Amino acid sequence: MGRFAGMKGLVLGVANDHSIAWAIAKHILDEGGAIGFSHLPDKPDDARQRNRRRVAQLTDQEPNAKFLVPMDVSHDDQIAAVITRARDEFGSIDFLVHSIAYAPMEDLKGETTNCSREGFRIAMETSAYSLLAVGRLARHILAKDASILTLTYYGGEKVVPGYNIMGVCKATLDTCVKYMAFDLGPSGVRVNAISAGPLRTLAGRGAGVEEMLGMYEHMSPMGRNITHDEVGRAGAFLLSRDSLGITGEIMHVDAGYNIMGSPGRLLDLIQKPAE
Repeated sequence: MGRFAGMKGLVLGVANDHSIAWAIAKHILDEGGAIGFSHLPDKPDDARQRNRRRVAQLTDQEPNAKFLVPMDVSHDDQIAAVITRARDEFGSIDFLVHSIAYAPMEDLKGETTNCSREGFRIAMETSAYSLLAVGRLARHILAKDASILTLTYYGGEKVVPGYNIMGVCKATLDTCVKYMAFDLGPSGVRVNAISAGPLRTLAGRGAGVEEMLGMYEHMSPMGRNITHDEVGRAGAFLLSRDSLGITGEIMHVDAGYNIMGSPGRLLDLIQKPAE
């Protein structure tokens, strides 16, 4: 029997097979957990339903993937509908993964100072406030010792050129994790985040992940980049009962990049004389 045998929960925001949320979900499914999934709604004129199809290709192969429904976190009624579906399917839930972030491309790519008022609102509402909204609306179906997990990034702690307004959103998200951990702690509910190093994901492409991979490889103490599987394992740990004493944490899964105060071994590469 796996760690998640008899446990059930929600994974919100899988986009495709490269999503960190899917890497986490796959470990849970493989260890006996039952999951309800959400996907980004398709546009009314998209007859191919591309958002749903990309996720359904994954969940249709998993007997413990119990449902797949659309959800736009900017609408509380849509969040509530997903929570109601989970209540009807599971009664209560033991874990919840929040993997949702967005900023308009014109605001993400420009200087943070030049972010438009509307772009800031959309980015913050989608990427940070949505965790509070989901937590509030799911509170009544969270089992004792339930675990909530969201996904953040180092750009919320330090300036990462190119991450821009999303870094501001992640800083807010990190703080939401801590205050939610305090609010939900008396119920036994834990709230944590994983700060993963760069990975090739749909969101990562918009944030310039390709430029970061080489830098992380040379700067991290382990001298390499991380894998989807490593993040998936860490996420499953924080959602399992193995982590009952952990809440309000930002767990870095980045081969140690976040501890560096200098370029480290990258300097050797830069200063190496030309052959």
